[in-house]
Amino acid sequence: MLELTRVGKTVQAASGDSLTLLNEVSLTISSGTSLAIVGASGSGKSTLLGIMAGLDLPTGGAIRLLGHELQQLDEDQRASVRAEGVSFVFQNFQLLPGLTALENVMLPLEIRGRQQARGEARELLDSVGLSHRLDHYPSQLSGGEQQRVALARAFAGDPKILFADEPTGNLDRNTGKQIEDLLFTMNRERGTTLVLVTHDPALAERCSRQVQMTNGQLQELNPAEVSS
Repeated sequence: MLELTRVGKTVQAASGDSLTLLNEVSLTISSGTSLAIVGASGSGKSTLLGIMAGLDLPTGGAIRLLGHELQQLDEDQRASVRAEGVSFVFQNFQLLPGLTALENVMLPLEIRGRQQARGEARELLDSVGLSHRLDHYPSQLSGGEQQRVALARAFAGDPKILFADEPTGNLDRNTGKQIEDLLFTMNRERGTTLVLVTHDPALAERCSRQVQMTNGQLQELNPAEVSS
């Protein structure tokens, strides 16, 4: 599903010095796995996630996603790979403000050419408990409701792999717990591969694997180490 081989990322700081964000990271993620990437702020978690998804390119190493060598593709080709079977959930929801909840969920289905996009989107919104909010715009929804729409959109079209970046980071504890439950229920029902960035040990423990980023390097953890 996803394989990283000695991936590195170096950028130039404002001072002119080189700054290493990722240092020869290697990782293999099998189909159906749920993986949590934990680590302190600035450790390289989000940088790694973006490179895994082909949103950014490394300065060294190789990435194979859904059978494609990402570093050999241009931006349009990487976008085609993402359209083929990649989806996202972000901390700040990333809903389109000019579209209703229903239209936000329909959009990826229409891009994929699904003939029953409206019906599928209605079913997805019903599955996240928002059948009464179909025609509401994001500004008319609470944070929890917006993230439910984002989850419905993320699972639209049955993606092969879902990348989630701090999916409960902007939510209160109770609402966040509801979103966690919904995320893992939908992921389990659809057999999607889940790659999750989080600073929350309890959320990380719900994944089948956990790895920790420290100063741009990756270490496999067991659940007890994540809790400590």
